[in-house]
Amino acid sequence: MNVKSLRLYSFLPVLACVLMLAYAYYVQYVDYLDPCPLCLVQRLIILIIGILFLFTLIYPPQYIFRKIMSVIIILVTLVGCAVSARHVWLQNLPADEVPACGPGLSYMLENFPIGSVLSDLFTGSGECAEITWRFLGLSMPTWTLITFIGFIIYTIIWSKLKKS
Repeated sequence: MNVKSLRLYSFLPVLACVLMLAYAYYVQYVDYLDPCPLCLVQRLIILIIGILFLFTLIYPPQYIFRKIMSVIIILVTLVGCAVSARHVWLQNLPADEVPACGPGLSYMLENFPIGSVLSDLFTGSGECAEITWRFLGLSMPTWTLITFIGFIIYTIIWSKLKKS
């Protein structure tokens, strides 16, 4: 495998991350669908995955370093899977078990300690249980979970590529 091929394999997930974020911002600013706290966390994780793969695109790593990068990418992606799974779980709770909606993110950042804000972001609130978008019957967090699983599979394959 030559350096150009390795760069192509690093470019594809970068492109996927850019397209996912572009669509998320399109839905937010054109369709006026505001993201909930868990959506914001998932966006951040997608951004981190994209940056990690961008790093490997700019500096194609040797085989051992690619193994190390793949472990880091998989760990970040597993966090994304956990956040997405929690989001899907919240969306599938019966209406009487959905947690109460909390204050907005900007209010929390101004008035609460950062630890409390991060805890609230990762656990979600009642607004995270609302399903306002579907494609092929699946909500956006479900599609994001599927994408995170795809990133894990892709990263495992990417880590096994050998430079010739």
